[in-house]
Amino acid sequence: MPYRKLPNTDSARIKALKTAIEKSASTHFQHLAVSVATLDEAKKIEIQMERACALYQQTLDTQTNANKSFQNKVKNARMYISHFVQVLYMSVVRAEIKAEQLYFYGLQEANMLVPDLSTNEALLSWGEKIIRGENLRTAKGGVPIYNPSIAKVNVMFSMFKEGYQVQQLCQKSTARMQAKVAQLRSEADRIIFNIWEEVEKHTMDLPMEKRLDENRKYGLIYYYRKKEIVE
Repeated sequence: MPYRKLPNTDSARIKALKTAIEKSASTHFQHLAVSVATLDEAKKIEIQMERACALYQQTLDTQTNANKSFQNKVKNARMYISHFVQVLYMSVVRAEIKAEQLYFYGLQEANMLVPDLSTNEALLSWGEKIIRGENLRTAKGGVPIYNPSIAKVNVMFSMFKEGYQVQQLCQKSTARMQAKVAQLRSEADRIIFNIWEEVEKHTMDLPMEKRLDENRKYGLIYYYRKKEIVE
């Protein structure tokens, strides 16, 4: 005896719902295997599920495309901030800048090492510290660092920061739509289960093969166990 198994993907769920709806639409009212109430639920959830899945895919595509551009901004910002810090340290070594002025940048205890910029959050934090520190130092009469200048660093950092904010918004939007799909998923499973229960009950007096064929027309999915022989 084959066993049935609920769909395990969203596209399969939508297909199962559509199949039952379309089969019912082409069946005379008196011969319907699914109740009107269940069909109404199926129509509603199918529309919601299809719309939510489409929106989720749209937000995911937007996030993916934005990330491609963002990664280049990350690379440039990391390179410029790292280079600026290295030039700053060389200026200290050459006594062009006093060591105690590293305090402006939050680098007084860094042992002349470039901070860890491996994460977006670290890059965001250190970028702000370095730019603020250079502006504070020069505002007190210090000679600006060039090659790269803080203005150039700021341009690259601003582009990164803007891209970071866009990514955060995209991720939140994608997560929100993913949660919506997950919420609808459990409801869709419940309705599909009810449809299949009603269909099987409606055809229970038919011969086995006839019964399975009729049930499949409503979208029921059957599987045979390994080595099971179908007669």
